[in-house]
Order: sequence, then structure tokens, then C-alpha cells
Amino acid sequence: MAIIYVEDNKHRADLKVYKEDRNKHSADMLYYETDNKHRAKKDCIWYFTDNKHRADKKIFWEKNKHYADIKVYETSNKHRAKGDF
Repeated sequence: MAIIYVEDNKHRADLKVYKEDRNKHSADMLYYETDNKHRAKKDCIWYFTDNKHRADKKIFWEKNKHYADIKVYETSNKHRAKGDF
């Protein structure tokens, strides 16, 4: 599952994530954002929560891709979402 909480401190996050805006081919994961937590059944289908205790993953949006653990690209088509943590 991928219920995601966005941390403001990278040291408390499980993953430092860099979001590719232009080149989806350089991303490690193509993710799709859903508004229903029950649809977030795979790592690449993300539901964002405000409750860090209910999250599967706590991420920090890293601004420098060289410091990120994973590079992601947001897709608008859930069938194109792919990848794992």
C-alpha cells in the first residue's frame, strides 16, 4: 500500500523523494495520486494523508535529485503507474 505522509524534516522521513517534472523516463517510479485511500493498494498508487501515524511511508520532497533515494514522476493515468519502493 502507499498511504503517504509528507514530512517537513528529511531525517524523520523513510524516503527522500525527488519529483521529476519533465522527464518521466529518468524516474524510478511513475505514481498516480488517488483521492481514496482504499485504492492505494500498490506502491505506485499514492494516497496522501495528514496523519503520519496512518501512513505506510513518510516522504520528504528532496529538491536535489542527487540526494534523493528515489526519483518519481506523477502520471495522470493510473494504468501507467509502475514501480516499487
